[in-house]
Order: sequence, then structure tokens, then C-alpha cells
Amino acid sequence: MLRRSHKLVVYSMLAAVCFAVGLVLGRLEPVAVGGPFLVVVLAGLVGTKEKTVRRTLRIPQEHILEEEELTAELVLQADAGVPCAEVSLGLPAGVQAEWVSSAGRSGSVSTVTRFMLRLPGGEERVIPLRIRGRRWGVHGLGPVAVVCWDHLGMVAKEHRSDKLSALRVYPRPERLRTAIAPLDTQPFVGSRVSRRRGEGIEFADIRPYVPGDRLRRVNWHATTVRNSLFVNEQHPENNSDVVIFLDTFSEAGTDKESILTYAVRAASSLARYYLTVRDRVGLVAFGGILRWLTPAAGEAQWYRIVEALLETESVLSFAWKDIEIVPRRALTPQALVIAISPLLDERTVQALLDIRRRGFDLVIVEVSPLAFVGETKDSLADLALRLWRMQREAIRFRYEQAGVAVVQWDGKTPLAALVEEARTFRRFMRHAFV
Repeated sequence: MLRRSHKLVVYSMLAAVCFAVGLVLGRLEPVAVGGPFLVVVLAGLVGTKEKTVRRTLRIPQEHILEEEELTAELVLQADAGVPCAEVSLGLPAGVQAEWVSSAGRSGSVSTVTRFMLRLPGGEERVIPLRIRGRRWGVHGLGPVAVVCWDHLGMVAKEHRSDKLSALRVYPRPERLRTAIAPLDTQPFVGSRVSRRRGEGIEFADIRPYVPGDRLRRVNWHATTVRNSLFVNEQHPENNSDVVIFLDTFSEAGTDKESILTYAVRAASSLARYYLTVRDRVGLVAFGGILRWLTPAAGEAQWYRIVEALLETESVLSFAWKDIEIVPRRALTPQALVIAISPLLDERTVQALLDIRRRGFDLVIVEVSPLAFVGETKDSLADLALRLWRMQREAIRFRYEQAGVAVVQWDGKTPLAALVEEARTFRRFMRHAFV
């Protein structure tokens, strides 16, 4: 696309005015004054040549955590020399880029993504960029626009490319020393001590010897005291299934701070911890679009969960949905279900109650929407807000009556505090989990 400068317009107008005045007055002096302007305009138009500029964005890695930085390189190569090129890099709101210049001994850093430079013909010009992920998500880097001006600054050719690359910014998980312990374990090797008895290293009890018991399990002290063989019983080390239930029906806030932003960060932190202790973790995104991952263990499952969280979005839907639409393999028996929800949609409220009725171990992390409620300016709005708060208290009471721990989170309090609150509630409500 050709772009004409203000200089070209002004020079053309001056030349036209001078020639018009010369023709009207019949004198050569105005023509002589406007002649140089016309020569410069013609030289700029005739001397403009078609130039091709190749643009490449080199990124050392495709994913980073929030607030992490990486150094990328914007490579420009022109087939012919460009005396002045204006380069601009388009970036989404979740990514910030800084142009690192080597000018001077100490160098300089600029957050401006539009700058001027000279491109030698046939040579690569490498522009270092420092890119920082501000918000989780899949962010396209680009477009890159290069405006090539001629020597006289009259006419420019604009080269614009689409998004050159995609950067995946993972939510930064919080560090948790402990988390909510599941009530039941699965018959797979892990780090949790099972309440059942079997082969393990954690002492459980002693019992009389029966044929078939291994000799190494004999408790010689008890045998000597009681004059008969006794053996030790242990608790085996198993893992547990943890399903993170993410409510995506409702959304409030801005792109930087919102209910969904807080929920995704909490989900990634909890998933990271449980996978670290060798539990199997699954994901159910319950909303306008249903997404799920069956429980699995290992580092690969962490990346699957994070990739699924990056694609999570709140989709408006008026269709009634219940827990029946969730595949059975996504909610495995004896799994701990950790629901992260603002409890704003009746479909989610009923689905969680149904999960509890089916005997699942359930904990709810309520992402409080009160932080996104504006100030009330009249008595009627204040009354509506009070009624809404009372309705939410009634919903929490229904869950607590069912033995479900409900902890409120404002998105800023450390998750470790919520974990301790849920653990305390479960200790006092142990009789509800029968």
C-alpha cells in the first residue's frame, strides 16, 4: 500500500499555486518559484522503487509463565536499501514488549513498539525485543508493519504482515505446602497413606500370624511377649483422584482482573500441587462449552491441563445443563472434586449439589463476585445488594448442611489460607462424610 507524506501534498499544492498565479498574471517569476517544488515532487514519484521486506520473529520458546520475560528477535531483510523504515509491532493486551537498543555503552530499553531505522540492501537487520507475559492466554504477536520511505521522504510503501507467531502465557501457580487431603485413595502407587491395610511402610497394627504371611513381617517383640507369632500390618502408599470443576457460566470484571482470571489461576495452582504429590488430576470446565480431561498423573498431564485452561472462556448459554452431561470417566469414583465457582448460575449450584448427593467428596472455592460490585448510590440499590448477599448466604448454608466446605476467595488472598480454612471445616464436619 502506497502512503503519501504531508511534504508531497504541500509541495504539490505550492507548485500548483505558483503555476496558476504565473498563468493568471502572465509572468515567469511565480513559475520560477514553483519549479523547484515540482522537480522535487516528480523526483520523489519517479524515484520510488518497489521494495520487498521480509519479516521474521524468532522466539526461543513458545510458552512462559505470567510475569516472565524472554528475549526475541525481529529480523528484517530488504532486497534493496531503505534509507528510512518505520517499523511497528502490534501486541495484544496480555503481552508487553520492550525494544532493547545497543546504542551507547550501557544500552537502553524502550517500551515503544514503533521506531525508525535504516535497512541495508540484502542484509539482515536484527532487532532484539524483550517480551513479558502480563496475563495468561494464547497471544498472537503481530502484525508487523514496515513503512519504507524514499530518500526525499515523499512516498512510502507499507508492508504489513499477519501475526508472525503465538506466545502461550501459562498462569503462574502459587506455591502450596499442603492441600486438601482426599478422603479415599485409588489402588495406584502414590504418596498418600491409605486407610486400608496392605503392603506398605506405614505401621497400622499387629495381628496373629496366618499361613502365607511373609517372614519379614513378623513382629519379634510381640511374638516373644505373647509366645506366638504376630505380624505387622501396614498402610499402603496410594494416590488419589482429584477433579477440578471449573464453572465458566458466569463472568465479571475486566480482562486483567476477572472471575475467570482468578479461577484459572486457582485451578492451575491446585493441579500443580496434586500432580507434584503423584495424585491423578482431571479437569471439568462446566459452562456454555463443556470441556473435560480424564484424571491422569505425570508432568504431561500438567501441560494438558494448562493448555485446556488457556482455551477456557465464558460462553453465554441459556440451555439448561446438569451433571448428566459430564462423562462418567471424567468424574471417577472416590474422587475429590474441587469446584471453583462464583456460585452465580443456578445450573452450577444444582450440579454441585447433585455431585454431593452422588457421594463425591466435594470442596467449593467460591470466587467472590463482590469485588466487582460497584458502590450503591441510593437506598433501593442498597436494599437489592443486601437481598443478594442474603441469597448467597442461603446457598452456602445449603452446601454446609450437606457437609461441603465452602471457602470464599477474593482472588488476592493466598490460596494457602483457603486450604487451611477448608481443612479446618472438614475436621469438624468429618461425620458428614459417611
